[in-house]
Amino acid sequence: MQLKIMPKKKRLSAGRAPLMLFLCQMISALEVPLDLVQPPTITQQSPKDYIIDPRENIVIQCEAKGKPSPSFSWTRNGTHFDIDKDPLVTMKPGSGTLTINIMSEGKAETYEGVYQCTARNERGAAISNNIVIRPSRSPLWTKEKLEPIILRNGQSLVLPCRPPIGLPPPIIFWMDNSFQRLPQSERVSQGLNGDLYFSNVLPEDTREDYICYARFNHTQTIQQKQPISVKVISVDELNDTIAANLSDTEFYGAKSHRPRPPTFLTPDGNTSRKEELRGNVLSLECIAEGLPTPIIYWIKEDGTLPINRTFYRNFKKTLQIVQVTEADSGNYQCIAKNALGAIHHTISVTVKAAPYWIIAPQNLVLSPEEDGTLICRANGNPKPRISWLSNGVPIEIAPDDPSRKIDGDTIIFSKVQERSSAVYQCNASNEYGYLLANAFVNVLAEPPRILTSANTLYQVIANRPALLDCAFFGSPLPTIEWFKGAKGSALREDIYVLHENGTLEIPVAQKDSTGTYTCVARNKLGMAKNDVHLEIKDPTRIIKQPEYAVVQRGSTVSFECKVKHDHTLIPTVMWLKDHGELPNDGRFTVDKDRLVVADVNDDDGGTYTCVANTTLDNVSASAVLSVVDVPNPPFDLELTDQLDRSVQLSWTPGDDNNSPITKFIIEYEDAMHEPGLWHHQTEVPGTQTTAQLKLSPYVNYSFRVMAENNLGRSLPSEASEQYLTKAAEPDKNPTAVEGLGSEPDNLVITWKPLNGFESNGPGLQYKVSWRQKDGDDEWTSVVVANVSKYIVSGTPTFVPYLIKVQALNDAGFAPEPAAVMGHSGEDLPMVAPGNVRVNVVNSTLAEVHWDPVPLKSIRGHLQGYRIYYWKAQSSLTRNRRHIEKKILTFQGSKTHGMLPGLEPFSHYTLNVRVVNGKGEGPASPDKVFNTPEGVPSAPSSLKIVNPTLDSLTLEWEPPSHPNGILTEYTLKYQPINSTHELGPLVDLKIPANKTRWILKNLNFSTRYKFYFYAQTAAGSGIQITEEAITTVDEGKLAGILPPDVGAGKAMASRQVDIATQGWFIGLMCAVALLILILLIVCFIRRNKGGKYPVKEKEDAHADPEIQPMKEDDGTFGEYSDAEDHKPLKKGSRTPSDRTVKKEDSDDSLVDYGEGVNGQFNEDGSFIGQYSGKKEKEPAEGNESSEAPSPVNAMNSFV
Repeated sequence: MQLKIMPKKKRLSAGRAPLMLFLCQMISALEVPLDLVQPPTITQQSPKDYIIDPRENIVIQCEAKGKPSPSFSWTRNGTHFDIDKDPLVTMKPGSGTLTINIMSEGKAETYEGVYQCTARNERGAAISNNIVIRPSRSPLWTKEKLEPIILRNGQSLVLPCRPPIGLPPPIIFWMDNSFQRLPQSERVSQGLNGDLYFSNVLPEDTREDYICYARFNHTQTIQQKQPISVKVISVDELNDTIAANLSDTEFYGAKSHRPRPPTFLTPDGNTSRKEELRGNVLSLECIAEGLPTPIIYWIKEDGTLPINRTFYRNFKKTLQIVQVTEADSGNYQCIAKNALGAIHHTISVTVKAAPYWIIAPQNLVLSPEEDGTLICRANGNPKPRISWLSNGVPIEIAPDDPSRKIDGDTIIFSKVQERSSAVYQCNASNEYGYLLANAFVNVLAEPPRILTSANTLYQVIANRPALLDCAFFGSPLPTIEWFKGAKGSALREDIYVLHENGTLEIPVAQKDSTGTYTCVARNKLGMAKNDVHLEIKDPTRIIKQPEYAVVQRGSTVSFECKVKHDHTLIPTVMWLKDHGELPNDGRFTVDKDRLVVADVNDDDGGTYTCVANTTLDNVSASAVLSVVDVPNPPFDLELTDQLDRSVQLSWTPGDDNNSPITKFIIEYEDAMHEPGLWHHQTEVPGTQTTAQLKLSPYVNYSFRVMAENNLGRSLPSEASEQYLTKAAEPDKNPTAVEGLGSEPDNLVITWKPLNGFESNGPGLQYKVSWRQKDGDDEWTSVVVANVSKYIVSGTPTFVPYLIKVQALNDAGFAPEPAAVMGHSGEDLPMVAPGNVRVNVVNSTLAEVHWDPVPLKSIRGHLQGYRIYYWKAQSSLTRNRRHIEKKILTFQGSKTHGMLPGLEPFSHYTLNVRVVNGKGEGPASPDKVFNTPEGVPSAPSSLKIVNPTLDSLTLEWEPPSHPNGILTEYTLKYQPINSTHELGPLVDLKIPANKTRWILKNLNFSTRYKFYFYAQTAAGSGIQITEEAITTVDEGKLAGILPPDVGAGKAMASRQVDIATQGWFIGLMCAVALLILILLIVCFIRRNKGGKYPVKEKEDAHADPEIQPMKEDDGTFGEYSDAEDHKPLKKGSRTPSDRTVKKEDSDDSLVDYGEGVNGQFNEDGSFIGQYSGKKEKEPAEGNESSEAPSPVNAMNSFV
């Protein structure tokens, strides 16, 4: 199936517009090969309006191609330009370009004119545009005397520029003598004509160097006008300086400096007209004067301003519309408005159009006997006139050609012959310009030829269009077919698109599109073909894109960009900042997949783009970096509305550094009273830039402002100007006024004085007034300097006074103060409390009552009552000895109190005294009382000695605190059998005078637990416990287990006889091996002169009470533990007297894992070796504080 050559525009979506543009370029590029005969074609020429630099040679370009090569000729001003007769003019060989040498001699003005180039060969003649040559001009300003301009403040002013007429027109700007541009604003601006407009003048507009400059870009020269002097003065100053010499008409302007509504300075009147050509920039201008300065607004009547083509310039005084079209014609209205009124001006805009192409004529290649057309279609306003030329000659007088027919803007060719070849020119012109186009008709008979290189390789990214080129030529026009593969059939148009220029388009190339494609061109004179190859590549993708980042100034940020690509393509990855290159800064480092920016600053903020390029495609991903920080300090602090008690502060915020300002903090400095010290004044929201501040009199204020955002607070701004408020009388009186006597006959009046900020003026003093509260005396007053105390002498003791302290300064008195009550000095109380009574609550607590002392006898502020009490004598021993007195104070007017912590069965004495601010009064008569008996403490010790097969001997010491008369001891004991259960409990009463007791008829080799306590008439005391074992056989001793102070256990902790367990034997072997190794190491170190560190540590911290136990000693060591279930420190031993103290634990060795049969010989042996003991000790008498269990044996080596 053959594909017809026709455009497939319907197959191209809007998204493929770049592709369409590419194809159009390819179509227009279809040309006759240069090895074939063809008429001339102009390829390059100078612009129509050619402004030259008169200081350089004139070069007029004219280049053309054709076969045979064309010859060139020129006309000047419509007549032949004979270049051979002018020695300054030369033509470039093989070209029509002229060079006129005016640098050596001659003037540029000599060669002004209209030039046209003609390129000619045997097939026709092509002509260039009319090229108008004009030299640029930059004339000087004419000399003129400029008088100084004097005008009133607020008047309007226009400073004329009127630059000389140049070619091209100059660019105008205003500067001063220092070449600094003059600032412009809504009030002062430059018009399109170059004049400088002042809507109203201010005193700061006064200067002597208003200079208008004209820059002529073509010659790179700048011309300047004479400086203009402007002086703005007030009316009063005008009267003083020039009123005597000038009349009202001799100074600039006549309008009042008072506020006035707007009027237009330009344009004049209410309406004006503007004409612009299509495609140009339409510029409309309105500048108004008025006071206050008017604001300009723009509207289009009966329409809206084009959104994307409308721009405002010069502070909205200029409206610009780019690429203006006929649709932009209409009425535009500018409105000037201020607080006093508004005015408007209407500009009627008409858009004309120089000719522009609708269809420009194209070269036409025909074979003999073929038909064809040349179309020349243009538009404009007014409508352009179309005229035809043939080989540069108007077609009306050109040689006749029977094969052509002219029909307005179209030439129709029928059955052309070789002699029909020619170059035709179409000219479309109106009053605003012209268009000239050359198009040749070339009659050829040529077989097809393919111009694309053979075996061209195309590489395309998958899922994108593939365009396979098949540029061809032939006459008649060949037909094109495409094939895929060596034996493939013609490609079908429902999958592929064949364009007029022979290009094959695969709209969406896939991997299976890879292969060889053949292009075949045919006409009646022959056939040609060409192979091209297509490869499809995987697209490049960014699989890890950089991410948006917000960082604080000074930190480090990184962006990641990981790229996946076709393995046959080599990508290059580059980073851009704001679509430009990265800064040349060592802080930016790029590795394979990452960009790192160190020490980030404000300039680093922006958009960072990762671009991955291959030879076939490129992808990019962007992320925004926001650099945040605390705000920059505010600036331009200004004080306005300055009143006695308030002022308005305004400021300009500093840069918020990408984190919005949340608030402003205002501080003040009092340079008069506290220079250098800043105080908090107030805070305002971050959207506010002014604050009304309340002020105090007689303060020299300076203010500063700080901005705060989410990251912190800015540095303070520069301090504002100082503002000294007027003096005034004080607003307040001193605080903390008190009256207290330091002696019984005086009154000390104190107060907190006002600070300098609160004084409100100079000469700060205080008026101190006092009188007795309960008397009829008049106020006594005295004025003192700026102090904080005044002493009134000769007052009665502890009398209430009314006191006032009033501030005053040179401006007057503060408001009348309120009176406060004080008292003159106190003296010691005169009377002791009476009727002291004691109620003994229990053996440790008593309640005391007393009668209050009369207030007059207290002679001061009642602080409370104080009880002194002491233990005078023991009721038991009757031994008198000194006891330190104890004191309890009861605040206020209480008349009773409790005495806790008394000792039972004791003799106490107490007395009571009243206390005031001066001290204590006399003591009440001593009161004696006794405390009853209490329960005794535990016996001081309990030890078990002389164990036999069936008896145990108990020895003890009485309680250290009997708290009464002991009546008897109670001993309870019970056996512990092999299953760790407690047997029947035996209760035994022992007289109080005994300290030794022998228990007989006990079972042999049996463990017993004992409970022992004392009793008084008040009850039983705290019990002490002990455990012991009767002997087993000869040489076997009963073991003593740790005592336990407290209530006995109902059931002993269960034990497991682990000495016969296999795992225990293995563990002990391992431990023995470790100890053996340790001993060997120790032995080696001793031979080297070192010390064994454990032994050294034990020697350094040995318990002085520890005595080694002898094997023949029939006693048992004491187990001492201050807390249940916690092992003693390593190396501790039982005291030599083997006594058990009442603080010791009543836990048995059963709780610590000791076997009932006492099978822990190896453990004891290990511990003895570890602790450095030389003599071997019996198993039951082991002195280690650790329980001799396997676990504790292991702990010994930790």
